[in-house]
Amino acid sequence: MRNLARVRPRRLLSALAVAVLLAVTVGVPASAAGPSTVVGAASGRCLDVVGNSRTPGAGINIYDCVGQANQAWTFTTAGELRVYDATMCLDVVGQDTTAPAALEVYGCTGGANQRWRINADGSIVGVQSGLCLDVSGGGTANGTTVGLWTCNGQANQRWTSSFGSTDSQPPTPPGSPRVSGLTCNSVTFAWNASTDNVAVAYYDIYHDGQLMTSVSGSTLSTGLTVVPGASWGLYVNARDAAGNVSQASSTVTITPPQCQADTVAPSTPTQLTGTASGTTVTLRWAASSDNVGVRAYDVYRGGVKIGAVTGAPPATTFTDSGLAANTTYQYQVVARDGQDNTSARSSAVAVSTGAGCANPVCTVRQVTTDTDIPWGLVTLPDGTVLYNRRDAHDIIHLNPTTGAKTTVGTVPNVQSTDGEGGLLGLAISSSFASDRWLYIMHTSPSDNRIVRIKMENDRLTTSSEQVLLSGIRRNKFHDGGRLRFGPDGKLYASTGDAQNGAYAQDRSTLEGKVLRLNPDGSVPSDNPFGNYVWSYGHRNPQGLAFDSQGRLWEQEFGNSIMDETNLITRGGNYGWPACEGTSGTCGTAGYIAPARTYPTAEGSCSGIAIVRDALYVACARGTRMYRAVISGSSLTNVQTYFSGTYGRLRTVEPAPDGGLWLTTTTTGDKDSTPNNSNERVLHVTLGN
Repeated sequence: MRNLARVRPRRLLSALAVAVLLAVTVGVPASAAGPSTVVGAASGRCLDVVGNSRTPGAGINIYDCVGQANQAWTFTTAGELRVYDATMCLDVVGQDTTAPAALEVYGCTGGANQRWRINADGSIVGVQSGLCLDVSGGGTANGTTVGLWTCNGQANQRWTSSFGSTDSQPPTPPGSPRVSGLTCNSVTFAWNASTDNVAVAYYDIYHDGQLMTSVSGSTLSTGLTVVPGASWGLYVNARDAAGNVSQASSTVTITPPQCQADTVAPSTPTQLTGTASGTTVTLRWAASSDNVGVRAYDVYRGGVKIGAVTGAPPATTFTDSGLAANTTYQYQVVARDGQDNTSARSSAVAVSTGAGCANPVCTVRQVTTDTDIPWGLVTLPDGTVLYNRRDAHDIIHLNPTTGAKTTVGTVPNVQSTDGEGGLLGLAISSSFASDRWLYIMHTSPSDNRIVRIKMENDRLTTSSEQVLLSGIRRNKFHDGGRLRFGPDGKLYASTGDAQNGAYAQDRSTLEGKVLRLNPDGSVPSDNPFGNYVWSYGHRNPQGLAFDSQGRLWEQEFGNSIMDETNLITRGGNYGWPACEGTSGTCGTAGYIAPARTYPTAEGSCSGIAIVRDALYVACARGTRMYRAVISGSSLTNVQTYFSGTYGRLRTVEPAPDGGLWLTTTTTGDKDSTPNNSNERVLHVTLGN
């Protein structure tokens, strides 16, 4: 629908006003290509200004190609599509960024709603909206309107011209990030300018992988709202008009002070009770009070803190799972406010577990510890385990029975990103016992890539390395990285959007996708788009698992609102960046809704595993594991385990005894410093 409040005054411009407007319009940038017709693949008709009108606000349709000036388009280095001897620009009415959006011609302003990206697949995408130039209703007749719609790859969104694809060179990383004026709730963040072969159009400011705000390319500082007492890592990326995103600046860590001193502790929790069901204990208590507000309850078992409940206010119940049978445990609870003033401990309650496990999650055993972050993990045919260490770039062979560990080698050409990149996914094929191939996803100095290397005699044979797929764009955060072989024998890989949401909707790129490839790195003949892309519209997926029906489930980080679990379908579009979980334009036709969403504060989940058609989800920020029963295409009976017990959780994998391997990611997981962590590999015994 057109924004009539904007259209009407534009259409009523006098002839004099139009002349003035065109006289002061932005100067014509150098031509990337043109003039050229832009011809619809489905119709064979030309992109055309309705009625050959030069009036600002004239609409756009398709029409027989007749060689007139209203069909002669020039594509500029700034990403504009100009017509009428490059005096007017293709423009999105009302700067709409949701489908459907109307198009018109208007005086060139240099705005983001007049900038376009031409992709190798023939689609033309609005830089501001991420939507595709679309012939309405798939029509082919003269006079059919052209607008913007969700990119779907159909013929009514493909165009041919002499332009080719657009500028593909990203800006340089912004330099010297710095802060000033830090208060309890605000800070000024500044940086030095990036350079670009055309021009920097925007700077995107993040904390810890979450987009905070974007500013124009001429702006080199901005005020940010921050959270008292929260430690954040600030950084900035540069972006040009064609949508190319730079590598990130270095990180500036801030910890804002509290807005007011608070020395009053919450009251002591009361009425603590506990009940046991098998080897699981459920605690309940009455809420504490505080002069500002209770923000957490810390739970102690035998005098040792074993978990926490957070929120504003936090819940007053806690589940302690994986305990020993026929054992009595003593519990106490402490209330804590936002400045870590703590109450006295509650009265103790004793709870005895049952004779056996009557729960889905039974016992937990610590298998080993590590000073680096275990990321990818696989079970070998003999029941032993391989796991890689993200920042140390090596692979460990672990005997889970004895705890003995051997370093099998360092993966060559790995480079971390001072964020989430490094040594990531790990997989073995069903024929590993004979072919000895390890499949590895990692960040290199130039990209993310998938390689395979043979492991023989408990050592990596690095001379055997084969690069199966390279050119997956990298960045500080949003590198994805999980690998999983499917029951069809194909290798599936999750890739992040490299902090550029436009890549996620562009099916000609490898970023923001689930990819599918043959074990030798070739493209399977039945992939939906003739390339490696299996599904698209993903932000930062890090979990892949197959159920008993052979269906693929995926776990994905949201930005600041929702994380999501998706049931992946061949060729499916999962909506990012227009859609985060169920927030945004998720009802748009063509977007596939998540099977389950989680608030980011209770999620930020990475790995998933499926055992007996129950889905297990390992969450970092949420410091918990979710369990959900797969029922049809839904996730039901969702339960929470280990809330705060083991800290941030990264990877969960099926164990050969029907249980789970579970790894932590508690410290050092937002930098690239090797061996600065204190992590655990756990074995979880599951019930029936």
